[in-house]
Amino acid sequence: MEKEKKRLSMTSQIVIALILGIAFGYFFKDYVGYIDFLGQIFLRLIQMGIVFLILGQIVEAIGSLEIKQLGTIGLRTIIIFMVSSLLASAWGVLFGLIFKPGSGISDSVSTAIDIEATQTPFSEVIVNFFPQNIVDAMAQGSIVQIISFAIFFGIALSIRASVSEPKFLPVLVDFNTIILQMIRLVMGFAPIGIFALIASAIGEYGIALILPLVSYLFVYSGATLLFLLIWLVIVSIYCGVSIISLVKKMSRMSVLALATTSSAITLPTAIEDSEERLGIKREVSRLVLPLGMSLNSNGSAMFMSITIITVAQIYGVNYGLTNYVFIIFLATLASLANAVVPGGGFVSLSIVIPQMGLPIESIAIFAAVEWFTGMIRTILNVNSDVFSGLIVAKSVDAIDRDKLNNASK
Repeated sequence: MEKEKKRLSMTSQIVIALILGIAFGYFFKDYVGYIDFLGQIFLRLIQMGIVFLILGQIVEAIGSLEIKQLGTIGLRTIIIFMVSSLLASAWGVLFGLIFKPGSGISDSVSTAIDIEATQTPFSEVIVNFFPQNIVDAMAQGSIVQIISFAIFFGIALSIRASVSEPKFLPVLVDFNTIILQMIRLVMGFAPIGIFALIASAIGEYGIALILPLVSYLFVYSGATLLFLLIWLVIVSIYCGVSIISLVKKMSRMSVLALATTSSAITLPTAIEDSEERLGIKREVSRLVLPLGMSLNSNGSAMFMSITIITVAQIYGVNYGLTNYVFIIFLATLASLANAVVPGGGFVSLSIVIPQMGLPIESIAIFAAVEWFTGMIRTILNVNSDVFSGLIVAKSVDAIDRDKLNNASK
């Protein structure tokens, strides 16, 4: 019997499509116009489910919480999640502005688009977080307003569930599963779409378009490494444990996060190591870590903010202070709606890039480093959840000091 051929992973398919797209755009630039429509269709397919993805994921994550979970432990957890994600997003903006990974080729690209960045009053930025009409916000694709509505809806659902047996939540969970399956189907066309988008971009702008990727990856990696180091210092001081000990005890989950690029796959190991190696008691670990998968994506928040800044630099767009504040909140809130699918970075960017007036086609530029950014996102997502768990556990005296201080584990 012939051995069944092993199918190429989605990452491998995207890399091959990227290489072929670059070659086609470079050698046959006069013909890229004939395949551009394939890339445009792919982008539309990604975007068509974004509103339902965001609504469903956030409402489910918050609505699944019991009211008692929103007590002392839950409230502290959510506050730490929000603060850490905001800081991660701001960190990404700061590194993007300081090191300018997208600069150097903006002159050759900016003439192709017409974007005007306006300085919006801060009060107006805050007011615009909330929808006047949710149907209109959905029609306009106003992501921040949709997220605000989803948060309130989720809280209301949680309150309702505390009164009577929830009937809507199981339907919502099933609906979300269908939406994610739909996105997986769309991502099956990613190699074709990426090939067409890259070929069109290279044909129009030249090979220089992908030059910022190397510096972008170095800047993003450096930002993540320093952010993790700051986390380690804070947790080490607050919990009274050495940084080296923390690194050793979290090494297994960290390696698994890097290897799988999946927070979901790493979760069981993270829970086990948190309880057995770090001494976090079950009542904290079993709440904080699963909840963190949806509500505490530091890696995703930083990824989106630094990528927005990079794309803006590539296209020669300059923002004002309030725009940067908006980017920080936008990336933080959008990180609540992570799509746990292969190539999920494309889905995340398709949420935030258009919100800043940037061409959605620009997300194809980052196809070459999607696997690497996925690794970086995941290790920060997983480790920041555990760090948050340690801080919450220490604050409510739910740490087993014997396990935490045991150097053999």
